[in-house]
Amino acid sequence: MATSETIPESGPVHPSVAVVDAWKHSDFLCKNYILNGLDNALYNVYSPMVNAKALWESLERKYKTEDAGSKKFVVGKFLDFKMVDSKTVISQVQEFQLILHDIHAEGMVLGESFQVAALIEKLPPTWKDFKNYLKHKRKEMKLEDLIVRLRIEEDNHQSEKKAVSSQFSIHVGDCWHWGFKPIVEKLE
Repeated sequence: MATSETIPESGPVHPSVAVVDAWKHSDFLCKNYILNGLDNALYNVYSPMVNAKALWESLERKYKTEDAGSKKFVVGKFLDFKMVDSKTVISQVQEFQLILHDIHAEGMVLGESFQVAALIEKLPPTWKDFKNYLKHKRKEMKLEDLIVRLRIEEDNHQSEKKAVSSQFSIHVGDCWHWGFKPIVEKLE
């Protein structure tokens, strides 16, 4: 359909108008990208926001307080963590490292010497002598070096237990049935 009316050609666009148009388009995309990530129930609450910055600041005010709570939770896990004799030390060291990772993920920084000292302090009660030995070392130790030493010491603990248990034999028989304790005697 040809008409005699022609669309007037627009002249050169002023650079500041182009910048504003580009900003409006980017803001529209950003706002809708954020809204797209929200739950449907929250979409209706936050969609009336004027621009992406207002939306972001509103969400940040609402949910940033939870970050402080999660930091406190992770610090609580760190402070409450204690090693026990019923589990292997290395498995507990791995749990400790996961807590340290969570602390780092929350943006908190613990120096390596603090991490080493904390790990030494959290060793189980039967490791008291080794703990004292580590505390009195003058040379500063890296976390990796401490873990290697703990592996070696744990292997030594396990081999000592095997050696002691192989020296004894337990004769149970019908003792439990009659209410007697088993007799433990040393094999020679």
